[in-house]
Amino acid sequence: MKLNNISAVVTGASQGLGKAIADEFVKEGAHVALCARDPNLVNAAADDLKRLAGPDQKIFASACDVSMEADVQKFFDAVRSRLGPVNVLVNNAGVYGPKGESEKVDFQEWKRSIEINLYGTFLPCRFVICQMKELRRGKIINLSGGGATAPLPRISGYAASKAAVVRFTETLAEELREFSIDVNAIAPGALNTRLLEEVLSAGADIVGKAFYEKSLKQRDSGGVPLERAARLCVYLASEMSDGITGKLISAQWDPWEKLHEFREQLAKSDVYTLRRIVPEDRGLRL
Repeated sequence: MKLNNISAVVTGASQGLGKAIADEFVKEGAHVALCARDPNLVNAAADDLKRLAGPDQKIFASACDVSMEADVQKFFDAVRSRLGPVNVLVNNAGVYGPKGESEKVDFQEWKRSIEINLYGTFLPCRFVICQMKELRRGKIINLSGGGATAPLPRISGYAASKAAVVRFTETLAEELREFSIDVNAIAPGALNTRLLEEVLSAGADIVGKAFYEKSLKQRDSGGVPLERAARLCVYLASEMSDGITGKLISAQWDPWEKLHEFREQLAKSDVYTLRRIVPEDRGLRL
């Protein structure tokens, strides 16, 4: 088993991708703590995980709003008392937020999307970093997405927050490099989850015709399997990926199963990162 006896936390794990990640971690032998805002859903997810777990594996679940410092403090205190120091953190909790033209969306809803997606990544990191520094080892995996690498009209809160998550990931990777704590972001691909349902429910007039039609095609094609991104999380949580840090990796498009073979090249390169493109990069002289 790739994650035997490690302690992992997965946020936003009551359903969808977060639940799939937790499932894969349990199958690989990890002790898993999961949280989400809805206590009923997260407890039901924990019951499912317990049926997958071996007799010595620990499963802990709790309701937690990852954008609220007091909630996060309470959750991680409970995790440490039940599972011990956290070896792996997956920041999966996230929302699309308000949809529509930026000047028309409700500001409080827009602000809330930043709080959940960005604060909800930053705060859990704060509470595990000290534990990982003590161990001089750790893995942090932050969920990003297409909104970080290309404009996403009419879902601007999500796009802005996910780009911020990637830059935070790159920055934290440098801060923690000397402690052998790897920090990466992943783009899971176009998933058929509740976020897709939200887009389709909003309709073409709100999210835009092009994005709506793209979402319809995604729904009908089945989307990228959840297991693809979940297996990437297993890879990044395992010893196999040691030393790969500060990268944004696509579960769907990148050859992540063999990135360890190119560890030294990746460490010296800015591939899989967010960078400014200058004219010379595109063969232009301005």
